[in-house]
Amino acid sequence: MTGDDAAVRVLVVDDHAVMRAGVAALLDGEPSVRIVGEAADGHEALALIDSLRPDVALVDLRMPGLDGVELTARVTAGATPTRVLVLTTYDGDDDIERAVESGAVGYLLKDTHRAQLVDGIRAASRGETVLAPRVAARLLARARNPEPDPVLTPREVEVLAAAAEGLVNAAIGRRLGIGEATVKTHLLRTFAKLGVGDRTSAVVVAMESGLLPGSGGDRGRDAR
Repeated sequence: MTGDDAAVRVLVVDDHAVMRAGVAALLDGEPSVRIVGEAADGHEALALIDSLRPDVALVDLRMPGLDGVELTARVTAGATPTRVLVLTTYDGDDDIERAVESGAVGYLLKDTHRAQLVDGIRAASRGETVLAPRVAARLLARARNPEPDPVLTPREVEVLAAAAEGLVNAAIGRRLGIGEATVKTHLLRTFAKLGVGDRTSAVVVAMESGLLPGSGGDRGRDAR
């Protein structure tokens, strides 16, 4: 296999032409990464992902029309093996949460250095979780200071409900159409919100708190 064949094939998705050109220039000459296409919006990206089948789509979060969140959700729910790695200027909690909810395998900021971007792309192609330091710090801070009255997102409830059935992470991912790394992220955030350290405890606490479907009357009876 040649170096070009071994390179991670990347689609750059950003509504700003200057930013797309900047990413291309940043990655130019890197043998382990090859840009196979560029898209100016989510709809164009979907068509190119379907035809080019890139390993990684490097996606801006906010775009007119079909934004990065909806694009990510459609890609991860489809049959394509393409992983979505968000590359954006936004690092707010809501932005991060929406990206994770949609199934993105990672979240990087546009001030990321070249080496970090390359490493992130390669890790994303393997399905590994990739987080910018500031994003990781935000998630860690939230894990250390969970809300006193935990509120699970709809996706976190789906993941935990599947875990309550005894499904492993890979099976949960297949059921929900998300990556295994994303399943792990949802579980970790759920543990932090519930103040527990494992899935069994999370299921028990969620059942006792009425956070899972069917946990209102005989809370905890089916938690196993």
